[in-house]
Amino acid sequence: MEWVNAILQGVLIGGLYALFAAGLSLIFGVMRLVNIAHGDMIVAAAYLALVVVQATGLHPLASAVIVVPLMAVLGYAMQRLLLNPTIGQDLLSPLLVTFGISVILQNGLLVAFTADSRRLAAGSIETASFHLAPGISLGVLPLVIFAASVLVILGLELIFYRTSLGRAFRATSDDPEIAQLMKLDRNHVFGMAMALSAAVVAIAGIFLAIRTNFDPSAGPARLIFGFEAVIIGGLGNLWGTLAGGVVLGVAQAIGAQISPGWQILAGHLVFFLVLALKPRGLFPRMD
Repeated sequence: MEWVNAILQGVLIGGLYALFAAGLSLIFGVMRLVNIAHGDMIVAAAYLALVVVQATGLHPLASAVIVVPLMAVLGYAMQRLLLNPTIGQDLLSPLLVTFGISVILQNGLLVAFTADSRRLAAGSIETASFHLAPGISLGVLPLVIFAASVLVILGLELIFYRTSLGRAFRATSDDPEIAQLMKLDRNHVFGMAMALSAAVVAIAGIFLAIRTNFDPSAGPARLIFGFEAVIIGGLGNLWGTLAGGVVLGVAQAIGAQISPGWQILAGHLVFFLVLALKPRGLFPRMD
């Protein structure tokens, strides 16, 4: 039963990885942009939740009503002011801008909050669990995170395929020049895509802050996990991203079951295996 329990825990942690990856997948799907600052934005959202909780006394989960819209506004401003002027010239320019944002975020958080690790206390939900079978227990918080990841991806899918904003995303992604001829403001569309991504980042940051300790240097590791989930699942495929997160989580859980030292390495090995055999991921988006 230990192996079954390990696999189930891996599936649940895959929900958090899917949240790390969903915003990254969205941005790549719309703009073909790899956001190097994505992991640091998740950590920045965690610190923002920390500030909101300390200032208002809200429960960490309730802080989402402030953190999510605030991150969306910041994401929109970042896209319009910093990234849009560089998109379309070459692939390197926006990549370097996001790298610069990553460095600034890390150092800014270090100055503001020091290098001490922090964590948001969410009360009894952190330790609550129920027994599924002898030797198998599922935590309530991991289940909430997994359910949230499914709802977020379902919401993004509905926005993409059931709203005018989603049609603008798809039109701009397929052919930006034709989209502009159809009176679509590319800069605004890209700004809305980044705002949506930042809103998902905010949710991921809040759950990260509740589940584990975080510090200003925690962003790159989150970027790697998110990037691996996107690649494993398939570039631009949101449900594939959830599948990629689950595959990565299960690989890490099985690696940890073999030996604690194998936990992270097992995930990286699965990522390289998928990259070598199926470079477009297990569930690539249909062109």
